[in-house]
Amino acid sequence: MSDAPRILALAGSLRAGSYNRRVLAVAADGARAAGADVTGIDLRDFPLPVYDADLESASGLSAAALALKERFRAAEGLLIASPEYNAAISGTLKNVLDWVSRPAPGEKPLACFKGKVAALCSASTGALGGIRGLASVRVVLGNLGVVLLPDQVALPKAAEAFDADGNVADPARRKSLMELGAALARATRALRSPS
Repeated sequence: MSDAPRILALAGSLRAGSYNRRVLAVAADGARAAGADVTGIDLRDFPLPVYDADLESASGLSAAALALKERFRAAEGLLIASPEYNAAISGTLKNVLDWVSRPAPGEKPLACFKGKVAALCSASTGALGGIRGLASVRVVLGNLGVVLLPDQVALPKAAEAFDADGNVADPARRKSLMELGAALARATRALRSPS
């Protein structure tokens, strides 16, 4: 078995030109450079209705929810880029976390989250880079049993932050994102559950 930490990378944005997907890619490169096995997913590939307990009772977990749960279960670490919607977590990301938190038959509560390590980043066209939204992401993930790295990276003025090739133009910001991914890889390896 490989010693490489298994990290799931996702952005809480559905927009095709998402700045958060761009910063996620840089942080994921940092995790890979530190030896992690990073699996990136696009939440558009997992269409979910708004969480509704009546819908869950009537129909159970959908194929998309079960597929997402499998991705989360297989990962040891989570690398999440979350846009800030009205100073909080995006509805898309919150809905994903709500569905993934629901136990499948025979599954222990919060099995997809407990013992995981997460790193957070964000990008926004505003001056704060989405940092206010990460506070609510921390609250939700912490409540689900995820260990969160204290460092996080926010990229402000994202509409002007990328060069013509789509790379983060500021070398210091790019380095911070790479270091965030590397820190997640190291922490995931250090905190992994013994087999």
